Amino acid sequence: MGVFVTGVRPRWSDMDAYGHVNHASTVTLLEEARVSLLFVEATRHGLTEMAAGVVVAKLSVDYVAPLVASGDDVLVEMSVRELRSASFTLDYVVRDGRAPDSAVVTTAETLMVPYNVAAGRPRRLTDAERDFLAGWRAGGSGG
Repeated sequence: MGVFVTGVRPRWSDMDAYGHVNHASTVTLLEEARVSLLFVEATRHGLTEMAAGVVVAKLSVDYVAPLVASGDDVLVEMSVRELRSASFTLDYVVRDGRAPDSAVVTTAETLMVPYNVAAGRPRRLTDAERDFLAGWRAGGSGG
């Protein structure tokens, strides 16, 4: 596996007065990409607990170049950098286009914490979740 790649589509309403996708909308695009990995792909592998509760504990976004909503998808590459017993860090590379060699417009990272909504507190990752996330470590094998 190694890097999870998905497309997200900025909307015209995401642009600010300067014609660029604004910060809040960029964060939403990262969230949409993250849902593809942690909810859709994880559920496809039989893991449903993350979709039931995982929260962002920290977010950092670096803007490399402006992103303009063109009506096309942008490419978001995600990988797991740190994997701990009760948290993990996702790294993002956002490219202006669907091709892997498209220009990088944004990089970001989120510190994610599994969360037990019913108990109202963080929880530890299950062994199955750790195995799933370990498969998305940068530099991991394909698949």
